[in-house]
Amino acid sequence: MSNLEQKPLDKVLIICAKGNLEDVYAALVMANGAVMEGIETKLFFTFFGLEGILKKRMDKLHTATVGNPGMRMPGDLPFPTLLGALPFVEAGVSSMMRSEMDKLDMPPPSEFLEMITAGGGEVFACKLAVEMFKLKKEDFSPEVKDIITIGQFYEMATGQNTQIIFT
Repeated sequence: MSNLEQKPLDKVLIICAKGNLEDVYAALVMANGAVMEGIETKLFFTFFGLEGILKKRMDKLHTATVGNPGMRMPGDLPFPTLLGALPFVEAGVSSMMRSEMDKLDMPPPSEFLEMITAGGGEVFACKLAVEMFKLKKEDFSPEVKDIITIGQFYEMATGQNTQIIFT
């Protein structure tokens, strides 16, 4: 097979370590895109990224409003960090983000995980973070295949054309 006929990646391992709406969606969109391209896909959620796979919280994620340099206001003005600390601002911004995602027909995280696993992708939770936060397997989405160590995750990174992405 020539280089032109090869896929750019054969396998992608995506690590999600943050639990805000934009970071969890970044991991889910990349994973779903990889699955759709026929790339072997594995998602590893660790520390606050576990929010993206917890049954009780995954479809209620919030947008980070404090300390987020990418936040913009109408007219492309920077979003003052102080505003994000005011009561209800984060909830309002998060609601607006979800509304915009709905307009683009983006599924909630629970549906994204179903699509990813239905396409052959695999989802894992970090054993260290799970133990640290005193969680159990039943706390997670049924799409979570297993709770594993980072060493076990790295063992999955074998083969040429494998990439690890950290979100």
